[in-house]
Amino acid sequence: MTTAIIVAAGSSRRMGFNKLLAQLAGEPVLRRTLGAFQKCAAIDEIIVVAGDAVRAEVESWRSQGLGKIVSIISGGAERHLSVNAGLQALNPACDIVAVHDGARPLISVEQITRCVEATRTQAAVACARPMTETLKRCDSDGRITDSIDRANAWIMETPQVFSRELLVRAYAAVIRDHLHVTDEVSAVQHLGEPVFVIENAGMNPKITFPADIVLAQRFVD
Repeated sequence: MTTAIIVAAGSSRRMGFNKLLAQLAGEPVLRRTLGAFQKCAAIDEIIVVAGDAVRAEVESWRSQGLGKIVSIISGGAERHLSVNAGLQALNPACDIVAVHDGARPLISVEQITRCVEATRTQAAVACARPMTETLKRCDSDGRITDSIDRANAWIMETPQVFSRELLVRAYAAVIRDHLHVTDEVSAVQHLGEPVFVIENAGMNPKITFPADIVLAQRFVD
């Protein structure tokens, strides 16, 4: 069994309004995200870690075509606490876990499937895209100090997919060691375990600023 944990407990401070309920081609961002996992045959169940602002909406969607949602739980003050809460709610039969940002509504069913299938042999994978832009490092005054080699540099996206045993063990270590991690790759790397990238050729931006909605609108199917 493969379970998707959709992280949707953020405050949207940088957006100025709730980005998860913002309309994208006539559909809320989070509803569109959940729809991709609902359609994906590789996903059996969905757990939504939701903030108070979206919880009621998600509950109403369960009877409107999102029947794979089995739990809607409250998140923590930080992302890693929300993910850990989702892990505690897993079905005992679950053996693969896909963690995805609710604010990435353009993820394709095909890419979700590729990540899940890769996990069956590699145990830990992350959706990612290669860095193509020129990178520079700056000091605290904004002055460019040197260049950063982009060879073998990848931008992490979600879903990030793992064997349940590995991810639960990784988050237990994160909580035990009082770490602040911003993604599951970092949690698993804390154990010294390898994680492999699964290149995503499609658009998969995270909606963070109002302009991101305008950009995403251009790529909606």
